[in-house]
Formats: sequence, C-alpha cells, structure tokens
Amino acid sequence: MPRSRSIVSYMRSLLAIFVLMAPAVYAAKNDEQSIVVESPQYGEVLFYFYQEDYFHAIVTLLAAQNQQQLGAHADEAELLLGGLYLSYGHHLEAADIFKRMLADNVTTDVRDRTWFFLAKIWYQRGYLDKSQEALSFVSGELPDNLQREALMLQAQILIDAGDYDRAITLLQNWKGKTEWASYAKFNVGVALVRSGRVAEAQVLLNDLGNLNPFNEELASLRDKANLALGYALLQDRQPQAAKEPLQRVRLEGPFSNKALLGVGWADAEMNNYRRALVPWMELRSRDLLDSAVQESMLAIPYAMAQLDSISQAADHYLNAIEAFYEETNRLDRTIAHIESGELFDEFLSSDPLDSTGWYWQLEQLPEGPEARYLFHLLATHEFQEGLKNYRDLSFLSRNLDGWQGNTEVYGNMLETRKQAYEERLPRVEDALARADLDGMVNEKLEFDSTLNNIEKSRDWLALAKRSEFETWGEISGMEHAPALRADIPEALEVRDKIQLLKGVLQWQLERDFQNRLWRIRRDLNDAGETLVAAQRSRRQIDETMRNESLRFEELSDRVYGLGPRIEGMKMRVDDVLAEQRAYLREIAVGELQAQKQRLDIYTVQARFALAAIYDVAATAGEDAQ
Repeated sequence: MPRSRSIVSYMRSLLAIFVLMAPAVYAAKNDEQSIVVESPQYGEVLFYFYQEDYFHAIVTLLAAQNQQQLGAHADEAELLLGGLYLSYGHHLEAADIFKRMLADNVTTDVRDRTWFFLAKIWYQRGYLDKSQEALSFVSGELPDNLQREALMLQAQILIDAGDYDRAITLLQNWKGKTEWASYAKFNVGVALVRSGRVAEAQVLLNDLGNLNPFNEELASLRDKANLALGYALLQDRQPQAAKEPLQRVRLEGPFSNKALLGVGWADAEMNNYRRALVPWMELRSRDLLDSAVQESMLAIPYAMAQLDSISQAADHYLNAIEAFYEETNRLDRTIAHIESGELFDEFLSSDPLDSTGWYWQLEQLPEGPEARYLFHLLATHEFQEGLKNYRDLSFLSRNLDGWQGNTEVYGNMLETRKQAYEERLPRVEDALARADLDGMVNEKLEFDSTLNNIEKSRDWLALAKRSEFETWGEISGMEHAPALRADIPEALEVRDKIQLLKGVLQWQLERDFQNRLWRIRRDLNDAGETLVAAQRSRRQIDETMRNESLRFEELSDRVYGLGPRIEGMKMRVDDVLAEQRAYLREIAVGELQAQKQRLDIYTVQARFALAAIYDVAATAGEDAQ
C-alpha cells in the first residue's frame, strides 16, 4: 500500500472531519455553511485542538461536558472527543461514540469517509476484525482516491487473514496505470505465491519488477516485487530463473541485503560457488545485525569448502565465530541495560514531553552502544506503539504531579479567603446593624402620605424652598405689625405693598407647584427603588452569610478531596507505567534474545563446520602418512 500518506496524516484528516462536521450534524446539505461557536467552553476546546494540544483539549471538553456548558455544540463535541480518544489509542471508546453519533444525523459521505479512516487506523494497529467491521459500515461510494484505498485495504485484510482467493478475485480486475494499480498487481502476486500458484505470480511480479518508477515509492515497490519473485522461484527450485529478478534489486536499497543473499544461493544451487562468493563477499562488509549478513558469513566458508579452499574456509569460519561472539556480548550488555529500565528513561530524557498521543514521533535515539539495536526495535509497529503508550503514561504521571501541586495552591488560596472573610465579617455585621432599612422604608411611606396630602390640598406653601418660606414668614410677620394698623396714608401704602409682595410670592409658588410636586415624587420613587435594591442586597448578604460557611466547607471538601483522588490516580498510572515498562522490556529483550539465539545457532553451525573441516584435514594428513 502506498506510504505517501502516513497514519498521522489519516488521523489529522479524520479529526479535521470532526471539527468541520458542525453543519452536517444538523442539516444534510452539501452547501457551505459557516460554523459559529456559541459556547466559550467549546471555543476553548477548539483552541487547544488547533494548537495540537490534544490532552488539554480532552480535559477541557470532559470538564465542559460534566458541567453541561457545551449547549448546542454537544453533538459536535462528542464527535471530536471520539477523534481525540482515537489519537490516544482508545479505539473502543472512540468506536462507541462513532456508532452512536454517526448513525443518522450526518450526511452519507461524511459518515463513509469517517468509517474508512477508522478502518485504515485499525488496520495499521493490527485490529483486522475491527478494520473489517468499519469497512462494512461504508454504505455509499467514496471519492475515487479513497475508493481505491478502501479496495486495497479490503484486499490486504483478506491476504492477512489467509483468504488469498477472495483477495485475488477482488484485485485482479483492477484497471488503470496509477500507483494503486501497481500495488494491486503486487498484492495479487503475493497472494498467488502464498497460494502456491507461482507460475501465475511470475507473470505479474516480473512485469512489476520491470516497471520504470517515477518516484522512490514505486522504486521500493519494484524492489519488493523482484525480491518476492526471486525467493518464490528459489523455493520452487528454479535458481536460474530466480537470479534475474534478484539482480534487478537496487544495491543501495532497503532490500539489497536479502537480494544479494538470494543471488548467491541461486548460484550455489547451480553448483557455481565461485560466482556465489561475489554477492556474499559484498554482504560480509555490511551491518552484522542484518540476518542476511549473518547468513552470508556462514555461506562464504561453505562455498570455499565446496571449492576445496579448506584453509580459507577455516579462517572464515573462525572470523564468523569471533564476530558472532562479539556481537553476542554486545547483545548481552544491551539486554542488561534494557532490563535495568534505564533505556526507557533515556527515551524520555532525550525528548521533551511536549506532545503525546498518536502524533508523537521520536526525533533522535538515545546515545550509547545499544542505539544500533534500537533501529531494529523501532522498525516494529508493536514496539513503537508500546513506546508511545509509555510516553503518554509518563506524561500523565507528570501531569498528575502538577495537579497535586495545584491542589496545595488551591488549599492555600482557600485558607487565605476564609481568613479574609472571617476578618471582614464583624465589620459587615456592624455596618448592617447600623443600617435601619425598615425605618427608612417607614419614612419613605410617610413622605408618600404627606406628599399625597399636599397634592390633594394643593398646599403650595408646603413645597416652598427654605428662602421662599422664610420670605413668606417675614411678609406675614410684617403684615401683623401694630404700626401698620394705624389709619394713616403711610400705613395704608405699606399694607398695599405687603399685599403685592405676598401675592407675587404666592403666584410664583402656585406656578411652580406641579413641577416641584413631580420632581419630589420622582425623587421619592427613585428612593423607593433604591430601598428595594438595598433590601434585595440585604437579603443576598444575609443569605450569603448563612451559606458562606457551607460554601467554604463544600470547597474544602472538593479541594482537599482532590488530593486522595489524584494520589489514587497516580498509583494507578504508576502501576500501569510499570506494566508498560515490563511489556516494552519483554518486547525489546525478546527481540534481542531472538537475535542472540540466531547468532548462537549460527555459531554452533560454524563450529560444527569448522570441526568437520579439521576432521577432513586430519584424515587427509593420516592418509598422506
């Protein structure tokens, strides 16, 4: 299958579908619709998501779900949560979400693409039954490029399951000259070989082995086809026919070692040991970790012995035994280093814990003599996934340490707030005791009654200003002065002036009466509203004072209750971390033990062969005497 799109790209495509799915969740339309984020909590989730901080996106989303803060975005958030779960390898939880959410409320094309990407991811992780189940949910026609991938994926599942005939039937009518057609041809050839139909496979693989590649991907595919055909013909006892495809494999490609070994064995099968030495001598200078190189170190002296070069054969056997011994010692040291657990800590120390989940990729290997073996370990999908899980667990453990430190900070904040509350409470209670709201309300009601009486009696003097009231009093006082009672012209003139002044003042007061009455009533209404607000605030303050102790108690339970919960989670994570470390150690040590066992077998073979050469030499010497 093409490698131009890695599994990471598939995960990113899948998560992008979940984020952009909002219009399709509520309306099965193909026209473009803008996505409006109404919930700030969901907006925060998307912020972390687009920052590729998937852990905090999950935590924020789960917290928002628990507090029911997502509103209209609940369905979209659930789909996004499924994708985020999948990024951490929680495929079962993700599948439950997708089955529930993708049933009826999204368009067919979105649902089909989602299930295809899930099938792709599950296949990469080795869950063939899950991958097949996801493909079965694809009900419509995928886009052309995805349809070809889905067909190829189905064929690979059948091949891995040993159902070669169905895989051949599925792929043999592939049309076109694209890269996918080349991969289809290769998979058909592999299925034919595994089903024993070598002659039919030879036509397909030979055609593929002669293609003119236009990129590195097809060049690698051509090498794989030639290698597969060459070894299939070797096993079918056709060494002469096997040489041609094996010699087409590039000398600097990733399959060159096996090809060189196969060319040598093809010549050896035809008893042409001198020619067999050419590719095998090339192999002996390459990395000894490769099993083809190890086998060549035994094949070289075997060929020399067949050519009666007994002395040279013995020397090469001795060199092979020595090389295998040194490599075994290095393997023993590496195994001891792995069993100590230091290697996995070096993985973490050499790479910061700033990203987790599916997308993490190791940038560089830890330094040390064991680094050369890590390339082979990391080439296995099982070890890579286990290392990702180990790293994620380490991240969770560190994150829990941070949360545990935060709970102490929250505890200090809570105690400081309680202390401040206790210090301010007496002052608040004293101020509330001095605030006679009931008396103020009674006064307001009395003012209302008085104002109503003034309005009813039209007592314009009651609304006079202080200066006007004092002026009215002075005029009234002058009016009753004894001197003005005299029946003289001067007194009469003064009385007339007093009446004029009194009339003018009365006219002014009556003129302003309605305006002043309205203003006073407005101020009384404002005062009433203020008193109502003050009473409401007082009730809130009283309620807060009654409930604050309970609230502090509740917060204390939450804050101080987090400590044991986090400690329990840390213990669980540490236990799982230890199990994961043991699992990785088992994989790594098992792989190295397998290499060591192979070296031990080769060493024993070399020693027996060397002993046989010495026996032949000794027998020849006795016969000569």
